Amino acid sequence: MGIVRVRLVESIPEGLYPYSPPSRRSIADSWLHLLDKANSSVDIAAFYFSLRGSEVPDATDTKGRMVFEKLKQLESKGVKLQMAVNAPQTSTEDTAELAATGAEVREVDLKAVTGGIVHTKLLVVDQKHFYLGSANMDWRSLSQVKEVGLWVEDCSCLAQDAFRIFGVYRSIGGLNNGSLPPYWPARFSALSSSQNPLHLMFNGVPAQVYLSSAPPQISARGRSDDLSTILSVIEDAHTFIHISVMDYLPLSQFSEPLRFWPAIDSALRSAACTRGVQVHLLVSCWKHSPSAMFPFLQSLLLLNRPPLQCNVDVKIFTVPSTAKQMEIPFARVNHAKYMVTDRVVYIGTSNWSEDYFTQTAGVGLVVNQTGSEVKEGQETLQAQAEELFLRDWLSDYARPLYVDDLDVCRH
Repeated sequence: MGIVRVRLVESIPEGLYPYSPPSRRSIADSWLHLLDKANSSVDIAAFYFSLRGSEVPDATDTKGRMVFEKLKQLESKGVKLQMAVNAPQTSTEDTAELAATGAEVREVDLKAVTGGIVHTKLLVVDQKHFYLGSANMDWRSLSQVKEVGLWVEDCSCLAQDAFRIFGVYRSIGGLNNGSLPPYWPARFSALSSSQNPLHLMFNGVPAQVYLSSAPPQISARGRSDDLSTILSVIEDAHTFIHISVMDYLPLSQFSEPLRFWPAIDSALRSAACTRGVQVHLLVSCWKHSPSAMFPFLQSLLLLNRPPLQCNVDVKIFTVPSTAKQMEIPFARVNHAKYMVTDRVVYIGTSNWSEDYFTQTAGVGLVVNQTGSEVKEGQETLQAQAEELFLRDWLSDYARPLYVDDLDVCRH
């Protein structure tokens, strides 16, 4: 069992944390590094491609353009580039140009199959290295949006498992009639699950690791369901649960009729009030925040009051913007989707509302290093994630939510 190199990577929007040196490799640099390592194949599952900021004057898209150029050069180096992107694409400029250089672009019309979209953000290189996280294939994700992901190097068993999820998307993209096959071929079956995690050495520290996916109807045999995974991580926590997610909404967000969807909310209430677990929830405020989100969050805060005195706290994270930055569409937000407990770390690609788990394609990854021996100079991924969360939670960009706040997120 070889040592796998793993890092938590992030994008810090320009102007956020201006006085602290970046402690982690950026997502942009991790993508460039992975693409440099490519010898035979690069497989990308993406919501959309927009690596060049042509729609915004003076866009800070340098990193995005660098990634785009690297992708463009792959075919000439004998590296096969395959992409599965959500259909329909709002802009096909990037994908068309990459297809012209030999890339195989497959548009996946998931709406016809499940009613959802492909929201996954996954990059697999040589079926040996990969990235998974919140960042879209978008220049803004590299310079104007706060993102968190996981970069994994030299881990063929896990990378092959991620590639199998990619394979499901590609096969859906090849369907003509919009109906799913009665069963998925064995080549897509999961290589890891909550029942059978992979036993790996992450940076020299023993780890049990598995991938999950959503929605269930496009999960191949043996694949852990993403929602069930999140619920089991919450249930498994002993002392604390830190969650950083853009949207937290116990409702259906995009499908009619609007439905109450208490699955995750109930699990958190149970953890805080029944088991005495400390729950910290960090959610985002930007101009696209669903206004219904805040009353639900305030209802969680009510549990703090006597006689219950459950240990729940909620903060709202706002990325500051200059007037010019405000003009950039769909930017300047904490877009991360991860959870860290005293036992594990979960990195995902989905926002926390019903549609993301019942109709929309997403992936998650759980790393459990509880009880592993950590030698000097080593660190668990869980410790890295906890440190990252607490930096944000204790920063000036995170402000407490109060039960009687009326106008919580003004824009």
